[in-house]
Amino acid sequence: MKTSIHDSGSKFKEIIIQKLKTNSAIIGVIGMGYVGLPLSLSFAEKKFSVIGFDIDNKKIDSLNSGKSYIHHIKTNRIQNCVNKNLLKASSDFRIISEIDCIIICVPTPLNDHREPDLSYITTTLNSIAPYLRKSQILSLESTTYPGTTEEIIKPIVERSGLTIGEDFFVVYSPEREDPGNDNFNNKNTPKVMGGITNNCRHVGNFLYSQIFIDVVEVSSTRAAEMTKLLENIYRSVNIGLVNELKELAEKLDIDIYEVIRAASTKPFGFTPYYPGPGLGGHCLPIDPFFLTWKAKQFNINTRFIELAGEINKAMPKYVVDKTNDALNQIGKPISNSRILILGISYKKNIDDMRESPAVEIMEILRNKSADIQYSDPFFDKFPNIRKYYFNLNSVKLNEINLRSFDVTILITDHDSFDYYAIRNYSNLLIDTRGRFQPSENIIRA
Repeated sequence: MKTSIHDSGSKFKEIIIQKLKTNSAIIGVIGMGYVGLPLSLSFAEKKFSVIGFDIDNKKIDSLNSGKSYIHHIKTNRIQNCVNKNLLKASSDFRIISEIDCIIICVPTPLNDHREPDLSYITTTLNSIAPYLRKSQILSLESTTYPGTTEEIIKPIVERSGLTIGEDFFVVYSPEREDPGNDNFNNKNTPKVMGGITNNCRHVGNFLYSQIFIDVVEVSSTRAAEMTKLLENIYRSVNIGLVNELKELAEKLDIDIYEVIRAASTKPFGFTPYYPGPGLGGHCLPIDPFFLTWKAKQFNINTRFIELAGEINKAMPKYVVDKTNDALNQIGKPISNSRILILGISYKKNIDDMRESPAVEIMEILRNKSADIQYSDPFFDKFPNIRKYYFNLNSVKLNEINLRSFDVTILITDHDSFDYYAIRNYSNLLIDTRGRFQPSENIIRA
């Protein structure tokens, strides 16, 4: 048996804790994206030596030269850490043998059948397995189904000849990053964490308490994995609810945004959620289906979760249908109509396009032979992303350009957009975010 659940004292546990106490522990973060990079900076800013691992050499070169590639993470933060020799980046996993605390922050997408794709996790684990050693802690932060840490990570660690809870420590601690949100960070966002054993949990608490003010321990890695899913399912279901009510409110000639504002005045029992063109980002469109997939192994149908997913997934088509109806009202077919998409990131004020509903809307419009362009201050050129590609450059927002389009569709309401120009110079405006009051040429969708 390689795991001691009811473990007690361990000299290897004390070695890691002492290194963390003295800031001599070396932190390794695998995956330098929207989760891994800010986590790395947080440790480096607490005077820990941090090595960020990634397979993307562009990211490696950018970090080692002190430059940021994520808009809301300022270059001077990276420069300060690099200049003080507290942060460096590498693609060489052999360095893992020098690391004391390994934190994995790699993507966990779904495949075409809405099943978890854990290939990034397993590939990472197989790459680092030859370099694991005693007195290390490994933490997984990637969102996944309950049981992943025990079913995937634990066996690979044990095959390396290590005993979890005695000479090696494994925890799961879900990321809670909200890119572009300046109000919440590790100073005021509690960190949930569960360990495979008591010793694991103890070491994990000590690791994360170096940068998080409040570490919330749960009884197991499964509970920590489930916590992350509950958080995002809660949001997905409530967004699905208001998306469904949006259509009903329109039929009843009621302003759904007015209703939400009014309901929000209740000081208890109500949390406002807002409709939109569909869910985006890595979390909300994906995470709920990790649990629906796992539930099927127990012959449980998670109907509530799947219904919310169906409603939210239908929103891009709803936006296109509303656009088509609005064009028909002025005697124009959607085919060959010039359509401007405002905002292609999944939410406002960030440069993140993961699962953006804007891209799906563009694809549907393209299949209907519309002439599509876009405008987004964070993307001068349409990026080369996994599912879709458009050979387009961002259009500048001015009176001449806006008047040249048959329809303008507001998808992502960046604060930097000129809303006066959008409202006054668009021939026909489809508003999916409730930024404008409906009028003869402004249609809510």
